[in-house]
Formats: sequence, C-alpha cells, structure tokens
Amino acid sequence: MTWAEQRARFPVLDKHAYLNAGSVGPLARETLDAMATLRAWEAENGRMGLAYFEEMIARRERVRALLGAQVAVSADRIALTSSTTQGAQIVIVGLDLRPGDEVVTTDMEHFGLTGPLLGAGADLRIAQLRERPAADFLDILRTLVTPRTRLIALSAVSWLDGKLMPWRELREATGVPVLVDGAQSVGAIEVDASAADFYTISAQKWLCGPDGCGGLYVRDPEALQPRLVSYPSAESYDIAAGTWEPKAGARRFDPGFAPANSLAGLEAALTHLPDGRFERALELAARCRDLLLDAGLEVISEPNQSTLVSFRPRANPTETVAALYEQGVLVRDLPATDYVRAAVGWWNDESDLQRLVAGL
Repeated sequence: MTWAEQRARFPVLDKHAYLNAGSVGPLARETLDAMATLRAWEAENGRMGLAYFEEMIARRERVRALLGAQVAVSADRIALTSSTTQGAQIVIVGLDLRPGDEVVTTDMEHFGLTGPLLGAGADLRIAQLRERPAADFLDILRTLVTPRTRLIALSAVSWLDGKLMPWRELREATGVPVLVDGAQSVGAIEVDASAADFYTISAQKWLCGPDGCGGLYVRDPEALQPRLVSYPSAESYDIAAGTWEPKAGARRFDPGFAPANSLAGLEAALTHLPDGRFERALELAARCRDLLLDAGLEVISEPNQSTLVSFRPRANPTETVAALYEQGVLVRDLPATDYVRAAVGWWNDESDLQRLVAGL
C-alpha cells in the first residue's frame, strides 16, 4: 500500500491538515468500522453471554500483545490502562511514595505525570531544562540524583518541543528506577522500553486508537505492589476470608475493564500500522521544521529529535490556532508558553505542511 493509500484510510484527512496527534490521533476507517460493528452487535444481542465475555477477554490479550510489540517487550509485562496518567498512578501508589521520598523530574513534564507525583506528596527535585539544548539534559539531571532519590520520572519525548530525554543513560548511570512517560513516543518513534522500570503508553495519540486506551510496561511486576486492585487484576479471591491472589505478571495491575468497543477499535488500529512509519514521520517532521524556518518563523524544536515541531507564531498563539482551525489546519497552542505545536505523523504529506505554512 502506498503512502497515499495509507493516508486515504483516515476520513479526517479529506478535509483537514491533521497535525495534532500529540493530543489525539486521527481515526482510520478500520478503527471506526470495528467499533461500529461491535456496537451494532451489542444493540441487537446485548452486552452479555458467555461467547461475548470470552471474546472480550481474548481481545484484551490480543491488545496486550500488540501494545507490547509497540515497545519491544513481552505481553506479560503490559497492564491495560486508560491513559498515561493512570499508568503513572499505578506506579506511584505501588511504590508507596510519600512526603520525604525524593523524586527527580523536570520542568518539561505534562501534568499527567507531575500531577500524580504531587498528589503523593513526594519531594520533587525539578531539573530546569526549558530553553536548554537536549545535549545538556543528562548532565543536569545527574546532578540532581542523590542517595535519597527513589525514582526518576520523566518523558521519553517532551510534549513542549519534542526533545528526547536521556532516560536510558540516566538509568544506567544512576541505578535509580525510572518511570517514563511515553505519551509522545509510542507510535511516533521507534521504542524499546525494556531498559525502563516503568513505561506508559497513551494509545489514543500516535497509535490512533480510541479514547480511554493505553498501557503500562512494568519490568519486574513482583517488585511493585498492586494497590489499584480490580476484578481483572485478581487470579482468585475469597470475599469471606478477605484474601486475594494477583494474576501473574503485569496483568495484576489492570485497573479495570476498558469498554469493549474501544478495545475493538484499538485492536484494529494496532493491526494496520504500516512498515516504515517511523522513518516517514521523522522525515515529514524535518520537512515541517525547514518550511517554518524558510517562512521566517522561530522554531523551538531542535533538529533530529522527534515528530513534534514547536514554533513561535507572529501573532497570539491561541488566536493563531483558532485561525488555522478555520482554515482546516489542526495544531495546538501550549499552556504557559508562547508556542504553537505541530504533531507530524506518518499519515501526513507535503500538502498538510504547505497548508500550515500558508495559513500562518
């Protein structure tokens, strides 16, 4: 299938230059059809029955394996979650972080990661990385790690400007467990999460899945306490005795049942990902960056990083995004900055990038 044919799978691209997968990705026809087909069946037959339940469980395991393949780990190390935030919460409560526990993080994180850390009351040592080149990150972060540091929590790719974070090097240099926010990496760039202790997945972004889907990689499930215990996380239980046994592997961290039709859509999305998508996305992001520079815009994102391209528009960022939307160009402004961010995916093409620049 050519890239033009791949692009044609996404109805939104018939009308819009969709450059906002950093928030939510476009939905392909296969994804929409899978969700609609299951909903239609449920409407006629009900959401019950042994066959229905067995297929839901089987689908969960297929999706678990597909998510594991996206981050180069085995399915038994993947928990099914609703978001990166929920994945972070599972880790933070499982580690029993509390006031007095030191966590090293950065000033470039999304609140989806920082919020759960703040909720735990942990003592945050925050690396000031904004406006610093990516080459400086490792040295700055290493200076903040002390013998009291229990966790390093940071993104794989900064949601603000697409810079890559040196989480592997930091883990190797310090030996401190690392929780990686993979929201802007999984599905956008090639990922091998196996060296991380914990790695979150937001499936509604670059993987083009439905809302409320995601995953969490846990390298050593038995070393993390399951605190958000739910029905699908239990192998067995005895209500009268007040006891339970967790499932093997990361399944013990499944915090609940995702909607069946969302899982059906996610399975379809993960099944139809094309080869060569990472290389194409990076090439298009580089092209986007060059076009913005040629147009005289100040580009914040460094070259050769990821698929996020942030820049300073000539006008107010919020007004710029609204004006672009009216022209069919979907980007976003970033809170507490004067940036506009374009999220470039493998489904985009030159016409999308030209529409962005022309709209500006």
